[in-house]
Amino acid sequence: MSGEKNLAVLIKEMKPYLNTGEYVFVSVSPNEAATISNKDIIGLFKETEGNTLVLERSIADKHNLSYDFIASWITLKIHSSLDAVGLTAAFSNALAKHNISCNVIAGFYHDHIFVAKSDETKTINTLNKLSAQY
Repeated sequence: MSGEKNLAVLIKEMKPYLNTGEYVFVSVSPNEAATISNKDIIGLFKETEGNTLVLERSIADKHNLSYDFIASWITLKIHSSLDAVGLTAAFSNALAKHNISCNVIAGFYHDHIFVAKSDETKTINTLNKLSAQY
């Protein structure tokens, strides 16, 4: 089943969901990444400098991994197409107007937004307000 491509529908029906917990981005070598259980890894991206992992903060602490940014994880509950145009721009512009930095990961079904833990309520409110405009 392919995802939604219509931008107005995507924004109107995005239904931001706040996942509980605190999340961090860490950089580790491939060997270090192999010591972390796959079930504990939220996201992984291989970069030249090392593997970026998104983990629950408690998992990073358990493995004594350093991080600088403690995030909240928000999932947009609409199945967006990987080739949909404009959704990321729309919500990132809305968040930027409120001085909210966001890190976005596109999954097969949903877009996932990581924002500073202190901005989680403001982010949900901003996304809901944007959605209500459609």
